Amino acid sequence: MFRKIPEQVQRLSVVVAIIIAGVVIGRYVILPSSLTDTRFHRESTVQRETAKTIQFAGASVCAACHTDQAGKNRAGYHKTVSCEACHGPARAHTEDPSLKPTKPKAREFCVFCHAYDPSRPTGFPQINPVLHNPLKSCATCHNPHDPVPPEVPRECSACHGQIASIKTVSPHALIGCTSCHSVPAKHKVAPRSVRPTKPEAREFCGQCHAKESERKDAPKIDLPTHGGRFLCWDCHYPHRPERI
Repeated sequence: MFRKIPEQVQRLSVVVAIIIAGVVIGRYVILPSSLTDTRFHRESTVQRETAKTIQFAGASVCAACHTDQAGKNRAGYHKTVSCEACHGPARAHTEDPSLKPTKPKAREFCVFCHAYDPSRPTGFPQINPVLHNPLKSCATCHNPHDPVPPEVPRECSACHGQIASIKTVSPHALIGCTSCHSVPAKHKVAPRSVRPTKPEAREFCGQCHAKESERKDAPKIDLPTHGGRFLCWDCHYPHRPERI
């Protein structure tokens, strides 16, 4: 003999049934098709967008007249940046050349991409706008269509600002970057394709930190047993290597 369903479950079942019925009725009976038909939305969106006035000319149209700038841009670091990303919509200019596109001159425009931001990829050119050639327009030193710096960065901190800031307050503050990294000359001009070396074995850190090391001012450990099979940087961040 089946047990009687508890009254609480019966009430809950009624509530759930009412909610489901309400959703179904609202979806298929009450709401007009214009709110539920995805085909209607797709067609209306296409009509709305095609009715808009075209404002952008496209980089290929710009290149047809501005061949020198386009050639530099295609071979430079800004090759993935469209002309109108900096100069604004240019369709009106193509129809009437007397209507000139905007020409960004203020520093604030370039630093929108190039101000230091730790979320950007390693090697992406970044500066501190307050300290980097203050009060000068970026175009004073950099050709926007081929923005190679007038001279390669002399310090690692020019691109690795976050690491440099962390390192200044760490026990490794006085250790130069090239003490641990071998930096090819081409890394300064092609940072993403030519990368510095990184230590690969525990023995590298052991040169200073193994108990038999002659480096007297470094904390010492028993290299064969300390940390077991783990590499040093599995537990210690090299640029600020306090124990974690």
